[in-house]
Amino acid sequence: MTPQDLFTKKHEVLLKDAKKWMTQTATQCMLVTTLIATIVFTGAFTIPGGYNQNKGIPFFRKEPSFIIYAISDAVSLIASSTSVLIFLSILTSNYAEQDFMVWLPTKLVCGLATLLLSIVTMMVAFSASFFILYNKKLEWVPITITCLAGIPVIIFVAVQFSLFKNVFYSAYRSRVLFKPDKHILY
Repeated sequence: MTPQDLFTKKHEVLLKDAKKWMTQTATQCMLVTTLIATIVFTGAFTIPGGYNQNKGIPFFRKEPSFIIYAISDAVSLIASSTSVLIFLSILTSNYAEQDFMVWLPTKLVCGLATLLLSIVTMMVAFSASFFILYNKKLEWVPITITCLAGIPVIIFVAVQFSLFKNVFYSAYRSRVLFKPDKHILY
C-alpha cells in the first residue's frame, strides 16, 4: 500500500463530508445567483420611468442615473450568470481528492466573488432607479434608499468573509509551509 493509498483510506470520511459540504454550499449559492439573474433580467425590460410608446425609447435615457442603472443591471446579469455557471461546474465535478487541493476552492472563491459583484451591482441598479424616479421631487428618498441598499452588501461580506478567507487560505497559503523561503545549502 502506497502512502497516498493509506492517506486516502484514512480520510474517506473527511472526503465524504467535504463533498457533501461543497455540494450544499454550491447549491445554495446557485439558488441565490439564479434569483438575482431572474430579477436583473426582468429589470432590463421594465425600465424605471417607462418608454415613449411612439419611439420605443426610455424617457430618462439621457439621465446619468439611467446610464448607471443600465450598466449596473447589465453587469449584475453577467456576474450572476457567470456565478451560476461556476456553481454548476462545482456541482458537476467528480470530487476527486486532488480537486479539493486547488480547483474546487478556486471555483468556490470565484463563484462567491461573482455572486458578491452581482449583489453589489444589483443594489446599485436599485438605487439608481430611485434617483431616476424621485430625484426631482423628493431628493431625500433616493439618498436614504442608497444608504439602506448598502446594508445587504455589508451583511453578505461580513457573513461570507470568514468562509472566503478560510477557503482562500487553505487553497493558496497553506502550501507556504512546504516551500522554504531560503535555500538550505547557502
